[in-house]
Amino acid sequence: MNLDEIIKTGVTINLTVNSEDLFAWGKNLIAESKKELEQIVIEDKAETYPTPKQVSEILNVNLSTLWRWDRKGYLKTIEFGGGRRYLMSEVKALLNRGRAK
Repeated sequence: MNLDEIIKTGVTINLTVNSEDLFAWGKNLIAESKKELEQIVIEDKAETYPTPKQVSEILNVNLSTLWRWDRKGYLKTIEFGGGRRYLMSEVKALLNRGRAK
């Protein structure tokens, strides 16, 4: 049983660990965290193209509001697959306006 498995069991134990094993465990923990964060960044950067209905639900606004915003240039649509779509990156930017970063 390795250190990760022991920790996951949640039992209370006294354990003596040598410095090499502790160092290896720390490196492994950092590597796993790095992989998880890289995956989150990759998924976040992937562009998606939601429909007007999906965007209206995300922003909690009426479809007519989205139409007005498109005409004013506030949130533009794009032609995609024979229909109107939005860039999710622009929807996220709209959601994040005014928030502290």
